[in-house]
Amino acid sequence: MSDKKHIGKILLRQRALSPEQLDRALAEPGGRLASRLAADGTITDVAALKALSEQYGIPGIDLNQICLTLDDLELLPREIAEKHLILPVLVRDDRLFIAMANPREKKVIDELEFVTGKKVYPYVALDAALTHVIEEAYSRKARGESYYVGPSCPAEVLAKLNIDENGESLAEEGGGPASLDFGALPPVGRPLDAPGVVVDDAASEISRGEDIEESAFGDTSRELSVVTELPRDSIPPPPPADGAKTILIVDDEADIRKMLSRLLSRKGFRVLEAERGHEALRMVKEYAPDLIVLDAMLPEVHGFEIARRIKGSQRYGHIPIIMVSAVYRGWRYAEDLKQTCGVDAFIEKPFRIGDVVTAVEACLSPGQAGEQERPDVSGEAEEALNAGVAAYKAGRLDEAISHLQRGIGIDPLAYRLHFHLGLLYGKRGQVYDAIGELETAVKINAQHFAAVKNLAILYQKAGFRNKAVETWQRALTLAPDDPTRHSIKEHLLNLL
Repeated sequence: MSDKKHIGKILLRQRALSPEQLDRALAEPGGRLASRLAADGTITDVAALKALSEQYGIPGIDLNQICLTLDDLELLPREIAEKHLILPVLVRDDRLFIAMANPREKKVIDELEFVTGKKVYPYVALDAALTHVIEEAYSRKARGESYYVGPSCPAEVLAKLNIDENGESLAEEGGGPASLDFGALPPVGRPLDAPGVVVDDAASEISRGEDIEESAFGDTSRELSVVTELPRDSIPPPPPADGAKTILIVDDEADIRKMLSRLLSRKGFRVLEAERGHEALRMVKEYAPDLIVLDAMLPEVHGFEIARRIKGSQRYGHIPIIMVSAVYRGWRYAEDLKQTCGVDAFIEKPFRIGDVVTAVEACLSPGQAGEQERPDVSGEAEEALNAGVAAYKAGRLDEAISHLQRGIGIDPLAYRLHFHLGLLYGKRGQVYDAIGELETAVKINAQHFAAVKNLAILYQKAGFRNKAVETWQRALTLAPDDPTRHSIKEHLLNLL
């Protein structure tokens, strides 16, 4: 079935148009049906976005209601935005929210995640509106303006940002406008209530009856932190009696891994191998290597992000990282990598064997990072977890979140910290923060039913129907008993 006929059936079911209007629209050449109908005034933009949300399984975004911080456009060149009809609508920490005409352009999303180092969340938008806003927003940025304000942007959003309807700052001297966030308006952080976010009616209705489950909160058993899904052939031999250093080689090209493994093994090192991003992070947690040789371009999690996570923590920050990549832009690029990601050395592909050996020996030489005394902070991370659980049980939610955040700063690969923090963000209504933490938790331990189920619930709340279905299916395989499996099957039928 063509996209036009499929979305036409959705619009008919929603009673957003008549059969006669559908016949006329299907007969018109070119363009998406919902976009064409909305442009012709046959249906409202919101009705068209609800249909697109159902078609693609992700939220829609009404660009008439948004306010863009134009500095965020630096992440995406104008020519790419115009070519692919894609627009950054919000940047928040390590997340990037974008409006797209065709969210099925997975390659574009993957490349954007690689270039920006951020997790990308796509929303679907109407073609005509997206084309107009891209032109207007980039033009305003070129003129030195700070904001693009949609014609129907809610007054409370403008008040929060302290700007007028033209995007001009109303801040008093010495102050500055606040930054917009999906969580900036009450109720805090609920994407379904954020300005401009549109979810199809069925997904919205299903989500209202679901909420974060707390039954597993407070379970701090160490079994939860056991690393799962490590390939059998990645389990290393026991460390030699002479205490040889352990090196983790991370590269998706098997030939390169094997070549480096043979070379470094002959030099007396114990060598581990990983071919994917999540596997690499799990191996860092399980084996705490003395040095990492890390490819920049990896499946799942890019090397830049792995380096940032490791170097940004107290527990693993001492581990030297040698980045290797075919992406090279001169010595300045290598220096920027050292500063932004904390890598200790950068080697361009194709490389000479001698360069790798020299870099490894330099990083592990006396006085360098690999030879420094390793901080024993596991007790501090454990204390932060227990303090967070106790604070929440005593009714002090903000304090509990603060403790868990502190713990993750110490050990970013601690499953129990991410899991508990995700639940607390969910309880406070910070849906995207909760999704981020539970996604990380599930990547570390994919077998914990409570984490997978709560992640499915949060995807629903954010309007990501397809992700919710996929995650509920994973939860079905982990369900602890038959009644739970039956309940999940009924839930999946409603979503599908």
